[in-house]
This record gives sequence, C-alpha cells and structure tokens, in this order.
Amino acid sequence: MRDVTKSRRDRLREATMLEIGQTARRILVEEGPEAVTLRAIAREMGMTAPALYRYFDSHRELLRHLVGDVFNELTEYLHRDLKRLPKGDMSGKFLVASRSFRRWSLDHRREYALLFGAPLPGLGHQEQIDFAEECAQRFGLTFLTLFLELWNMFPFPVTPEDEMIPELREQLRRYRDEALGVDLPLGVIQAFLQCWVRLQGAVSLEVFGHLEFALSDAEPMFELMLAELTPKLGLDYRPPGQSA
Repeated sequence: MRDVTKSRRDRLREATMLEIGQTARRILVEEGPEAVTLRAIAREMGMTAPALYRYFDSHRELLRHLVGDVFNELTEYLHRDLKRLPKGDMSGKFLVASRSFRRWSLDHRREYALLFGAPLPGLGHQEQIDFAEECAQRFGLTFLTLFLELWNMFPFPVTPEDEMIPELREQLRRYRDEALGVDLPLGVIQAFLQCWVRLQGAVSLEVFGHLEFALSDAEPMFELMLAELTPKLGLDYRPPGQSA
C-alpha cells in the first residue's frame, strides 16, 4: 500500500534510489565490483553521472549503500532458514546457519567478494558507523546471538583465561568489552572467533576457487569441518537432510 504521508517528490526520490541500487547490483553481478562506477550506472539508467550526486554524495557512499543492502539480504536469508527450526534446537540452528551462509555465498559469488573479499578503494575503516556498518553488524549478530543462546542454554567447555596466549587474551578482552559489550567468559569469545575463522575461511576458499586444485565438490570437506566443530560446542552433527 502506498504511504500517503510521503510527498510525490519523496516517493520519486525513493524509487530512483531503489533503481540506482538495483542497477549497481546488476553491474556488480555481471562485471564485478570494479565496474560499479557512477558513470556506468548513469549510462545504464539514461542519466548523467552528475545527476546521481543528487541521490548519493559520492561513489564511496553509493558503494557502501550497496554493501549494506547486500548484507541485509544475506541476513534475511539466514533468518528465514533459522525460523523454520524449533526454538531450542541449537544443533539444527548452528548447522542451518552455517549451510545457509555457504549456499548463499556460492549462489552470489560477486556479492560475497564485495562483502568479504579485498576492500575496494573508499570502503576502508569508518570513523563513524554508517548504513553499511550497521548492516554488517546485524549480520554478525546472527551468529553471535546463536552463541549467546547456546551458552545460556548449554554451556560448553571453553579455554580458561589463564591458559590463553597472553597477546590473544588481551585482544579478546578488548573485543568483548569495547566492541561487543557482552558479559561472557573470554573462552566463549575465543570459541566464537575460532568457529567463524573456520566457517568463513572454508566458504571463502570455495567461493574464490582455491580448493579446485584438489576438490571438484567441496561440500564433503565443508561437512567434515562442521562434524568436527559441533561436538566441541556440545552439539550434535546431522548430515544434510537429516531431521532432528
């Protein structure tokens, strides 16, 4: 239903910004991140490049908006799959989130490269949180929330602080206190990052074709990784398609 509280000008502006985003996404998929320029988008839309500055202040702002939109799409994709599971099925949630992340990434390789590949010029560290950073944090919270839920329901064995590598321990403490702001043992934070390094590392190797020297089908290796991780978190591994 049309929002009658918005003026016709506002609706036209929103529609144009949506079209700009869709055009940028299409160029990204067809030609790669480097091809997503204001000139290319303007040419596709029958506009002039300067006209786009009425909607985005810079090429960098446009790219970060695209990054945010893609992160939101990925997050919603994960949430849709997670909602199909019973609330207390932590084993199922962990496996579904991991497999859904891999599946989306393989189906959207160009988009994955934009989010998790080498940063494009102008997409570096931000002094202030913007739309892209908010969306990236929301995506990250999907997995962190699973860890919090799992820890609160079934605490799993973690490395004691006095057994951690001192340099790593201090970094984990800073990340927990300053970035996450959660009240968790450092061992849980370490386990969270260890799982993310393995999950995202495995997906990245497959998405970028770095396993093709040995594997024509990397799914069994991915499943082997999940089978090794789940018991460390006190979870049960289930092969794909097996119900609870």
